[in-house]
Parts: sequence; C-alpha cells; structure tokens
Amino acid sequence: MRSRYSAFALGLTDYLLATWHPSTRPAQLPADDATEWKRLEVLDSGEEGDRGRVHFRATFREGGRWALLEEHSRFVHEDGQWWYLDGDSAVHRLKPGRNAPCPCGSGRKFKACCGPV
Repeated sequence: MRSRYSAFALGLTDYLLATWHPSTRPAQLPADDATEWKRLEVLDSGEEGDRGRVHFRATFREGGRWALLEEHSRFVHEDGQWWYLDGDSAVHRLKPGRNAPCPCGSGRKFKACCGPV
C-alpha cells in the first residue's frame, strides 16, 4: 500500500497500472498534476491466505482545498506478487482552522505550516 501511495504522490501511473490486478485494472490512468498528496495513515491491515486488506486514510490538497480519502482496499496474492483489486472509498473535505493542527501531520499549527501565505 505504501508503494502505491508513493506512486500516486509522484505521478507514477505506469507503476500503479502494473500493480493493479488485470481483472479490475483500467485501461489507463489520467495524469493528475493538481493533487498534492501530503500524508498516509495505515489504520489496519491483514491477510487471510491469498487475500489481503488495507484500511487507510490519505490527506491531500487540490487547488488550496484540503480533503481526506479513506479507503478499505482489497488485494490478492498471485504469482508471488500482491495485486491491488479494488476498494471502497469516501472523500471528506477538510477545513482546517488557522490554529488547528496542520493536516499534513507535521504537528505544527496550520497557519505556520501549510496554511495560506
């Protein structure tokens, strides 16, 4: 999961497609230069036989707006490799206040970190 998050953050669509199971893989992924991925939190993970699951939250910013993607992802282990199958996801908008902790996870106040300049 962490490698797929890193690929999203770096815009490595070829890697994302290469680790997506052929039965659910889209034909292509559009480039997304507008999204800045800021933080990944893996909340839970596990495996049973050749099936795996990961529950995560990823914080991102698009055009000055903050949001949180939460997903329960499903993986399958085949041919010595873990493949992403699919996930149930939801996006929640964030509205951090000036004195709130920064959503990027730095531990600093929003106004002193990623807040508006």
